This record gives sequence, C-alpha cells and structure tokens, in this order.
Amino acid sequence: MAKEKRFVKILSEGGFADNLMQIWVDRQTGVNYLYSASGYSGGLTVLLDRDGKPVVSPLPIREEE
Repeated sequence: MAKEKRFVKILSEGGFADNLMQIWVDRQTGVNYLYSASGYSGGLTVLLDRDGKPVVSPLPIREEE
C-alpha cells in the first residue's frame, strides 16, 4: 500500500524564467506554507493571516489538479 504524502502542493505560479511561487499544505495540521524560488536560491515560510496567526486550510486537503 502506498504511503500518503504529508505535504501537498495546492498552488503553483511562475516557472522557469520567472520567480516560482508555490503554496504547500501539511495534510496533518492544515498549515499553509509559501515556497519561493528564483535562480539558485529559494525559501519556505509559514503563511500568516493579518493577526499573525498561521493560515490553516480545512481538512482533508486535495492536491492541485
């Protein structure tokens, strides 16, 4: 039986020539993360709402189609 991935990509913008921006969600907690990459650098951070709290998606999470 295949093990389900813990993190799932729900949004992807940009690409090869542009800055790549993706939103990943933790399937166990629902917490959203922003991944950004440009050239040889990249970073990952928790997405926060206007009150400084993590953005949490309702569970279960579906993958980007």
